[in-house]
Amino acid sequence: MDDEFDDAWAVAATVPGWLTHGQARALWDAARQLPVGSAIVEIGSHQGRSTVVLGRAAAAAGARVIAIDPFIGGAMFGGSATRAKFERNVADAGVDGVVQLVTQRSTVLRPAWDTPLAMVYVDGKHDYWTARDDLRWVAHVPPGAPVLVHDSFSSIGVTAAILAHVLPGRELRYLGRVGSLARFEAAAPGRRDRARILAELPWFVRNVLIKVVLRAGRVVGYRRSDPY
Repeated sequence: MDDEFDDAWAVAATVPGWLTHGQARALWDAARQLPVGSAIVEIGSHQGRSTVVLGRAAAAAGARVIAIDPFIGGAMFGGSATRAKFERNVADAGVDGVVQLVTQRSTVLRPAWDTPLAMVYVDGKHDYWTARDDLRWVAHVPPGAPVLVHDSFSSIGVTAAILAHVLPGRELRYLGRVGSLARFEAAAPGRRDRARILAELPWFVRNVLIKVVLRAGRVVGYRRSDPY
């Protein structure tokens, strides 16, 4: 199985994106253990870096990936040009047969969604309202199912959504993180689970301060990636 992941990562690493090797491994491990016939939802696909990892794991497990991304136009998201890159990368990775692209906003799809899911990966729009709505996709997975959220305790919007929806909620249990990739399972949390979320706040503050410094540095030409 390690060789399978290494092969998948070798392909995914050539796709532009912010998913790290360790985070890719966490996605792989969660998807690879799913039962045959399972469906995974990926919210936010960009150019397909994480989709390739999930697609390779899904193919090995006999599962499939539903990639949800509206591919909004504009300088930040790239619109149809980004979609074309996504489709090419997925095809080049040989996972187009197990990846279904749905070009719609996740917040529009969620209320009427009727396809049973076995896993949810959230890396969509990072504002508070969208991130909070995306966390509600847990309603479509069975108890114990993995729910993974990228940019947790790094993005202000995503972190605020976790604090508002997960911390007082009864649907998601926090297991830990790989960098900014938070691992949850669909289960009622206990006090220790909630305490683990609060224990991440110093790391979150650190990341916000780093981003402030990086933004200031870019004014004078300093370039470095945000913490992921």
